[in-house]
Amino acid sequence: MVKLINTTLNDARFVNCKILGVQFQEANSFLFSVGFENCILKLCVFYRLKIKNTKFINCQLQESDFTETDLSSAIFETCDLYRTVFYSTILEKADFRSSFNYSLDPERNRIKKARFSRLGISGLLDKYNIEIE
Repeated sequence: MVKLINTTLNDARFVNCKILGVQFQEANSFLFSVGFENCILKLCVFYRLKIKNTKFINCQLQESDFTETDLSSAIFETCDLYRTVFYSTILEKADFRSSFNYSLDPERNRIKKARFSRLGISGLLDKYNIEIE
């Protein structure tokens, strides 16, 4: 719940951290660059940030918000994305192949050339309320 108003996060790396309810969009957007490894990020907000190429490695990103965020070429490696919001998000060339529990609408997000595993396909079809066996 730390306040980041006008804080500069330039090439900041968070390793083995527990981050709850942080509003990352309040930080200074100039040269904003972060990375996360083995972190718990719950209820965090990245609204409208440009965080291309960001790496989320082995993280719990539960109930976080990436609305209108540019995550082009981001890597979500072995991440739990339970109830994380992707709405009007740029996910072009993002890699979700080893992540799970995500639910995102291909019609409401830009996902051109994004990578998903076959097991994760159901996360792209949740809005249709169908059963995949």
